[in-house]
Amino acid sequence: MSAGSARLTFSLKTLRERWDASEAQWSDQVSRDFEKNHLVPLESQTSLALRAMDKLVDVMNKLRHDCA
Repeated sequence: MSAGSARLTFSLKTLRERWDASEAQWSDQVSRDFEKNHLVPLESQTSLALRAMDKLVDVMNKLRHDCA
């Protein structure tokens, strides 16, 4: 895992933990809409981005090997 993907994973985990903690003070329709419309898609998009980053690391490593 690259430093960038590790940082992204950590940031998303921190966001999710803080969001979960906020539910004790903010649990209404607006918060549910925010989670549905923003947080859930962000998690999905981040997962896709992380997979793409992993593939790029593999490609870059192969490129370095082939060009060495």
